[in-house]
Amino acid sequence: MAYYEDLAEVYMGDDVSPDFYAWVFPKCDHVAVGTDLGGGEIIRVEAHPIPEHPRPRRLSGRVALVGDAAGYVTKCSGEGIYFAAKSGRMCAEAIVEGSENGKRMVEERDLRKYLEKWDKTYWPTYKVLDILQKVFYRSNPAKEAFVEMCADDYVQKMTFDSYLYKRVVPGSPLEDLKLAVNTIGSLVRANALRREMDKINV
Repeated sequence: MAYYEDLAEVYMGDDVSPDFYAWVFPKCDHVAVGTDLGGGEIIRVEAHPIPEHPRPRRLSGRVALVGDAAGYVTKCSGEGIYFAAKSGRMCAEAIVEGSENGKRMVEERDLRKYLEKWDKTYWPTYKVLDILQKVFYRSNPAKEAFVEMCADDYVQKMTFDSYLYKRVVPGSPLEDLKLAVNTIGSLVRANALRREMDKINV
């Protein structure tokens, strides 16, 4: 445990997780490991797969889904705690408003206001992270390109601001253009490296 006292490890590679990443987090007197089993033996199940990206149907009658049930875990980053709490609050606010502070029973149209507000606020965030995962998590070379791209100060600032405010923040058009060019360059170099590695492995 001494090794993990001040450490959380993230390893990106298809040998431990074919489409995402593996992680090790210290928890009191043991570590929690998230990885693809790849034929390994299941000793104990403590969780289940969490749906990523908002579910197509999150409202039925007087029932509205929030948090993980609504699929509010983001792709690429895998974050869900903030969005679970925020969606619960937004739904509760819609219920209070729709019920006129408890004077009448809410209806589906009242709860739909929560979904409309949610989608207007956070849909761009989910879309951008979905695109990032599709582009950069499809192969190990693409993941290497992603790591290389994250060394850029502008990328770090945009990432931090977006993470802090939980939504896509506007950037500089010129810097965005440079980022696009650098991203393409990183992907080209990563694919060239993959071809060289494939030749060596053959």
